[in-house]
Amino acid sequence: MKYGYIGLGNLGGRLAASLVQAGFDLTVYDKNAALAERHLALGAKWADSPTQLAQQVDAVLTCLPSPVVSANVLQELIAAKKRDLHWLEMSTLGRDDIQVLAQQAQAAGMQVLESPVTGGVHLAAQGKITVIVGGEQSLFEQHRPAFEAMGSKIFYMGALGSAAIIKVITNMLAFIHLVADGEALMLAKRGGLDLAQAWAVIQASSGNSFVHETEGQLILNGSYDIAFTMDLALKDLGFALNFGREFGVPLDLAGLTQQTFVKGKAAYGGQAQSTQIVKLLEDVLQTNLRAEGFPSRLE
Repeated sequence: MKYGYIGLGNLGGRLAASLVQAGFDLTVYDKNAALAERHLALGAKWADSPTQLAQQVDAVLTCLPSPVVSANVLQELIAAKKRDLHWLEMSTLGRDDIQVLAQQAQAAGMQVLESPVTGGVHLAAQGKITVIVGGEQSLFEQHRPAFEAMGSKIFYMGALGSAAIIKVITNMLAFIHLVADGEALMLAKRGGLDLAQAWAVIQASSGNSFVHETEGQLILNGSYDIAFTMDLALKDLGFALNFGREFGVPLDLAGLTQQTFVKGKAAYGGQAQSTQIVKLLEDVLQTNLRAEGFPSRLE
């Protein structure tokens, strides 16, 4: 099966590279053509537009920054007029977004899976990210080899929209944990503790989290470079709070975390690293959270 990949940013670029390195026949496109250079060097082919790409492949994977961009790209895929094209949407969308877009695609004769990923850019680079899939199970099984080339943990959740819900839940938890980790590290710093040792104790304790193990290191380094923006965090928190209203679940911590990220965006801009949310506390207290021996980026 011939695959196409659209969206070669921080996350999508690494997922697409995993497919090429695993030997898949891959054609790529991004509005920034320079992002495709490493994929072409690995053996991928280039298409001049999403429509041209769709005409050359059997299945198109997309990893895009917002539902609006996904909707626009879908219209270009539909313009290819290629019935039975498979669309594997790896972006983080709301449940209603993927269901509406899937209806449009299916009306044009396409088959659709949602397959958002979680775990961070560094795991995508290693081919070890977690992939969450929703849609027809038979279609999922057909594309399982491609998902396994990109990730080490693959979960099938059920009907379209189910993967969107759990992906938003995991991101909501990550942002809550991030704010909490900043407060914990600041307590350690202001309490006169060695921050490197404090980080290690937390990692070995009941208070540990995936966010502490990963983003906590970037905070202590001072780079904050997680390759995920304030704007994206606010988008995902918005999805979570919408689910809370729909399902009748009070999300007090998520609401407070969203307001903290609104402050973070106001202070540093929407394109600032989401991990910089901890810098709000550093700036207010004029206390930097720095320790030796931590990386500037996760490998």
